[in-house]
Amino acid sequence: MVQLKEVEDELFTQEQPGPILDDNDDDYYTDTGTSLLLGLLSLHSPANLFPDSEISSDDEADLSLEETLADRLTALRDVIPPKQRAALTSSLSTAASWMKSGLSWSGSALFVISTSVLLFGVPFALANLDEMEHMEREREEKMRQGATDVLTPGVGSALTQQQAKPAV
Repeated sequence: MVQLKEVEDELFTQEQPGPILDDNDDDYYTDTGTSLLLGLLSLHSPANLFPDSEISSDDEADLSLEETLADRLTALRDVIPPKQRAALTSSLSTAASWMKSGLSWSGSALFVISTSVLLFGVPFALANLDEMEHMEREREEKMRQGATDVLTPGVGSALTQQQAKPAV
């Protein structure tokens, strides 16, 4: 049968380095309860009854909800090391300058294209419209002449025969 034996690691038995605290030394004690200012703001809070309480109250939860996204992002500044923060800032500023240049260039290109269309396209469209109107007038004139030939068949053919005969 297998027997289990507990073996203690020597790292757990050694005393760890750190500050030496006296019994009277309260420098490292932090109160997680509410402060007196919060107690004055809310008279009905349990924190007023027990100001040194280790239990957090609803007032602290309300203060944490008032924290904005900008405050949280500013707090992240301390989390990211300065070297990485500088590299991130540099890459973001480079990307922003590229975006600014690209948008500026595309705006200029759009202006040139739209101006060219207005300068060349509008006169071309007007000339094309005028040409189509002219062709439509010619077609109407031919239709009128054809209708006249149908109504008076001899007059139109006599004129064409006189013009077709050679003079002797």
